[in-house]
Amino acid sequence: MAANNYYQIAANTTPIWQHQNHPQQPMAPQKAERYVPTVLPAAPFDARADADALHKAMKGMGTDEKALINILCHRSNDQRVSIKQAYKSGYGKDLESKLRSELSRNFERVMVALCLSTADFLAREMREAMAGLGTTENTLIEILCSRTNQEMREINKSYLLTFGRPMEKDIVGDTSGTFKMICVSLAQGHRDENDMVIDEDKAKSDILRLYDAGEGRLGTDESTFNSIICTRSWAHLRHVMTLYLVNYGHSLEKAIASDFSGNAEKVLLGILQCAQNRQGYIAQRLHDSMKGLGTDDRSLIRNIVSHCDVDLGNIKQEYEKKFCRSLQADVADDTSGDYKSALLALIGCKH
Repeated sequence: MAANNYYQIAANTTPIWQHQNHPQQPMAPQKAERYVPTVLPAAPFDARADADALHKAMKGMGTDEKALINILCHRSNDQRVSIKQAYKSGYGKDLESKLRSELSRNFERVMVALCLSTADFLAREMREAMAGLGTTENTLIEILCSRTNQEMREINKSYLLTFGRPMEKDIVGDTSGTFKMICVSLAQGHRDENDMVIDEDKAKSDILRLYDAGEGRLGTDESTFNSIICTRSWAHLRHVMTLYLVNYGHSLEKAIASDFSGNAEKVLLGILQCAQNRQGYIAQRLHDSMKGLGTDDRSLIRNIVSHCDVDLGNIKQEYEKKFCRSLQADVADDTSGDYKSALLALIGCKH
């Protein structure tokens, strides 16, 4: 009876703004994000000359790993793809296959990843996360939460071309329940990306809908959370989080934690973290990959390689703010040899 009374009272809670009688204020537009890459295009650039230098570095006995790092870790993604094409044209061999035959372990993984377009690399990461027994849900969550619509469309296209099947089909086959619903929605790449305008009425409606779908009822209407959190713009979600806190006295994140569990909770919270600060979210992922005993090398490589051409400079700043240590210091402590040298070069450090 007490529980029923609680939910009846909660369902009848009137948000603070409904008691206010002031006109709506237009939202100030957010400044466009300024991305700071750590790997810049080389100028001048000669794809054939770089292909020749790579061939020389891997010719005969032994490999000149320093030469590989000096080239592949100091060229933009587009330039690296051009080098791969020039290598095949000049030597009749696939650069990726050659690197695999010459290198090993994590250094090999970094060098091979650098030969791929970002979409091809992330499509492979998605496939790897779902292949075989079990699913690496944290990889799915990270990629699906943090990528733009265009990036998601390119990943879907690459996945289909590379593996001969839609990525969505594998997501459906390897996930279940609410987590599956959310992942499928995110994989569509249909988020509103207009961060310059916020519809105040829609934001107010959304907090009511979210409350009524979660805290304001017995059980949870997961589809309402999915439809709002997976499609609204980052700016809109930030405003919804602010309104929810003001009107209900606690954060939307706390509400989600009480109404969801497991991977569904993780992915929804991941989306909200990206809405607040995408670079901060990736900084946290990098930190998580190195904390404690052992290193999640796959996550470390994925986040450094896929962001070094775009916003790893921003992520480095967020990392230091969050953890009072530099990203390069932690990478240096957790890795060794040519693997360490390659990652530090991508981060923008001389080693």
